[in-house]
Amino acid sequence: MKPRWNLWIERKGEVVLSAWRIRLLEAVAETGSISAAAIAMDIPYRLAWERIHEMEKRLRVTLVDTAIGGSGGGGAELTPLAQDLVRRFHLFADGLDEEVMNRYTKAFEGISFVRQ
Repeated sequence: MKPRWNLWIERKGEVVLSAWRIRLLEAVAETGSISAAAIAMDIPYRLAWERIHEMEKRLRVTLVDTAIGGSGGGGAELTPLAQDLVRRFHLFADGLDEEVMNRYTKAFEGISFVRQ
């Protein structure tokens, strides 16, 4: 057996931040575009775009500033607030995997489901 868990933050009952959504924002920051972030995460562009706009709508803030393509091409970058949210999510979430495993180990120590 192995514990599995998922962390997300809601506002008014709707997901606004999760580990996956934070990875998406980080991919935008690293690649400089939503389309490149979608490719890096192996998801459709439309899904990436929808999730970003979903977060922005639910939080009522802009998370990604975009520039329309042209001769120099378009692009996207995280707003300072989005950068801060990414940092704060990591401050909150980093280390929770180890804590969950430690608590699991203590709770299920000595139990075996393997027949001999």
